[in-house]
Amino acid sequence: MCFVQALLPPCGGGIFQNIECGENSASEKLRFVNFHRGFNAVGFGRCRKSLLRPITAKEDRESIISDDGNGVPKYKGISVNKLNCVKNEPDSSFTNHPAAFSGKNLSDLSTNGNSKNILWHECPIQKLDRQKLLQQKGCVIWITGLSGSGKSTIACALSRSLHSRGKLTYILDGDNIRHGLNRDLGFKAEDRSENIRRIGEVAKLLADAGIICITSLISPYQKDRDACRALLPKGDFIEVFLDVPLAVCEARDPKGLYKLARAGMIKGFTGIDDPYEPPCSSEY
Repeated sequence: MCFVQALLPPCGGGIFQNIECGENSASEKLRFVNFHRGFNAVGFGRCRKSLLRPITAKEDRESIISDDGNGVPKYKGISVNKLNCVKNEPDSSFTNHPAAFSGKNLSDLSTNGNSKNILWHECPIQKLDRQKLLQQKGCVIWITGLSGSGKSTIACALSRSLHSRGKLTYILDGDNIRHGLNRDLGFKAEDRSENIRRIGEVAKLLADAGIICITSLISPYQKDRDACRALLPKGDFIEVFLDVPLAVCEARDPKGLYKLARAGMIKGFTGIDDPYEPPCSSEY
């Protein structure tokens, strides 16, 4: 059993570090590092005195603090500088430590896109637990249609109606998302696809949280909408197509965008010089 404490303020980072590791009955199987149960991040309590001590290490059989040859003490892959700042070292001594990942977990590391050596972490509270707490089913209501078809208006009306019934909803509006998360994207075909991909992933998370997520997006391409549908379990993605003719949308022109597109001042505008692919099998 080992016990390491460090006073961290000189680093400019956190406040205190209080770590206990070892192979007791619980951690022998899980192989992980725990915060010492006496640590209280709010009031420190009975740990206040011990936290003010310099870094120490104790083990039943032998000390695991060693010198790396340069006068810097080292703790199994964690080095300690003169300011008592602890930092992780990218060497094998850390991964070989009993508290590091077991061989089974290392074999479970995966690659997804450009993200390498990642491991999905399961938590005990799952979607069904959150749905039970909220007394509702998390899902995605995907409203699609041309600009001016009324997507945002209907999304807000639906949200208001559900809210009045005690249901928790959240709207992902296309223009609103481009004010933050997707502000780096333009309106080229590839940017539009990435825009929908990101929103689909956020919608999936909201649905997993047990929230009724309502999206109001032109989402002009069938393949992008299908990709978002594939992210969720069957029945959790409800596609709503506002089948409003282009002439009606253009007559409404609430933002004045159709006039700008007709004048050639906006390029790649859906319905004018960029296609809209109507859903093949929407729920509504």
